[in-house]
Amino acid sequence: MDHEICLPERAGDTSEALFAALRDALGTTAVLTGDDIPTRNEQDWSTLGPQRPLAVLRPMDTPGVAAAMRICAQYRVPVVPQGGLTGLCGGARPIEGAVALSLERMVGIEEIDPASATMTVRAGTPLQSVQEAADEAGFFIPLDLGARGSCAIGGNLSTNAGGNRVIRYGMAREMVLGLEVVLPDGSVVTNLNKMLKNNAGYDLKHLFIGSEGTLGIITRIVLRLSAKPGCTMAALCALESYDKLIALLNAARHGLGPLLSAFEVMWPDYWQTVTQRVPGVSNPLPGEHACYVLIEAQGMDEAYDAPRFEAWLMHQIEDGVLADGVLAQSLGDVQAFWGVRDACAEFPQVLGPHEPFDIGLPVAVMDEYVNACLAALRARFAEAVALFYGHIGDGNLHIVACVPGASPQPKEEITAIVYGLVQQFGGTISAEHGIGITKKPWLPYTRSEPEIALMRRLKAALDPLNLLNPGKVV
Repeated sequence: MDHEICLPERAGDTSEALFAALRDALGTTAVLTGDDIPTRNEQDWSTLGPQRPLAVLRPMDTPGVAAAMRICAQYRVPVVPQGGLTGLCGGARPIEGAVALSLERMVGIEEIDPASATMTVRAGTPLQSVQEAADEAGFFIPLDLGARGSCAIGGNLSTNAGGNRVIRYGMAREMVLGLEVVLPDGSVVTNLNKMLKNNAGYDLKHLFIGSEGTLGIITRIVLRLSAKPGCTMAALCALESYDKLIALLNAARHGLGPLLSAFEVMWPDYWQTVTQRVPGVSNPLPGEHACYVLIEAQGMDEAYDAPRFEAWLMHQIEDGVLADGVLAQSLGDVQAFWGVRDACAEFPQVLGPHEPFDIGLPVAVMDEYVNACLAALRARFAEAVALFYGHIGDGNLHIVACVPGASPQPKEEITAIVYGLVQQFGGTISAEHGIGITKKPWLPYTRSEPEIALMRRLKAALDPLNLLNPGKVV
């Protein structure tokens, strides 16, 4: 499928006048053109390849972003917002004839308010910096993903990132109380709300969270802080059937309650690949099993919560739910257990070229989907490799698929199989990575025509000139 992008009309070559106006408003160091454009701004982590933008703009603050948008609107030049550039769907990849607006200089924690348990932060701040600032203040930011050191908090919100602890804390939007946003015409909407209860009219922040920079550019954020856990427990478990896995999930929800912070599932092909081929990853569960689960629980009192977690785990073994299990005895063990789950970061080196997928499905049908997907891929490509893993407790399944030795990889055929079955099983083509460019052709598999039509109406209302991240999402 192609990725058609309709751009606004421009009258002649206005580049030099545009650059002069931008430099006058932002300063010369904030406008990079020609050979000064960094290669990192030419693409994100998608496999679409580089595209040099017309310029890279690096404003220092919200007024700078607003000025840049006003000038680009005047010259009818599209703008592609960029954060940490870790997206996998092309949402931050430049398009021909557009400028890239990078938030890389808009970093820093503006305030931590212990009374309201909030943090006000600039949108370009790396997620890891946000986590560390919260920790130093005695609080906790539950949002966490593998790219934490590179991804920007504004980008996390623009895609409504999920991560490892959604089962307990929800998606990124659940952690946001207030936003400041620059609209496509350069106007600024500031609502840095700190109140948990605020029903004064439409909750406008939800227009921009998850909109992938197509409706506005998030510049400042008020985050809701959580209580810092006093202890973390974890176990790696082996199960003999998916039915037992569902039983374990239900037992964890009821038996651990609010302690349950992660429920990560790995199917056998994934488990064997990471424990046998990824350096530094060991196999603490001998034998072959139908599926493997990493369970994490976070409590406030180790003296009380750790024995409770261990007793709950032993009860699952005694009831025959678990075939085997290993309990973490230290924080080092917890990190090692997560190392098995996070070893997917090494797949480019282990598998070579491959196609990653981020889908959502009703939990009850996930194993049926896995079996159907693997069978369909191998029916088309006898040597196909497909690895399945994910958060599962929140309905999120990740897939890595490839045909070893194929050059190039049959991306479109693999994608059609994966998403065709997603549609058949009533799932979503995107659980936490967004739509961007790469998933846009498949959006009708997940959203109805009335839903997509409403998205287009919102886009047209807020961005009538189609200047902000055009061609992305809808």
